[in-house]
Amino acid sequence: MFEYLNGKLVKISPTNIVVDLGGVGYLVSVANPYAWSSLLQTEVKIFVHQVIREDAHTLYGFVNEAEKLLFLRLISVSGIGPKSALAIIAASDNEGLINAIDNSDIKYLTKFPGVGKKTAMQMVLDLAGKFEANEAVGLSLLDNDSTGNLALEEAMEALQALGYKVTELKKIEKKLAQEGVMTSEAYIKAALKLMMK
Repeated sequence: MFEYLNGKLVKISPTNIVVDLGGVGYLVSVANPYAWSSLLQTEVKIFVHQVIREDAHTLYGFVNEAEKLLFLRLISVSGIGPKSALAIIAASDNEGLINAIDNSDIKYLTKFPGVGKKTAMQMVLDLAGKFEANEAVGLSLLDNDSTGNLALEEAMEALQALGYKVTELKKIEKKLAQEGVMTSEAYIKAALKLMMK
């Protein structure tokens, strides 16, 4: 499975871009191809997700890992396929999308193409509370109050990847910050001790 492509952006069409990597052109479906116009004929790094079906192998591309994560969460919802997920991401109001999911705003969600009332309700059921609004705009998954403590940020992200909720982690993050500077591993161990109390 591909994680990202590093290559030259050589072509833009209404639904795809083409990235030349070592003389091979990779056709990548993206939410808004024309947002890449300023990068035409330059080296780009594009995060990708490959979908393999009986009749096609398709690469879907994203500007950053946060956008890719949002896409993956959207396609995990029954009734939302990759094309619908790209259409939702193309609206560029990811913060509004997440707020709508968290607040069960069905009317807002049904404004997206291919999302009816049933799918909107499924989105709320499957995704409410699963991410913070800042996750979708490529910022840190947690509010670190601009501490600049990279090891603590990495520890919080690792704990979230293990399945701990952002709300749980926010409660212990300030306590961990008061412990002083430690390694990511030490922060993780300290966090687990705090959460097991």
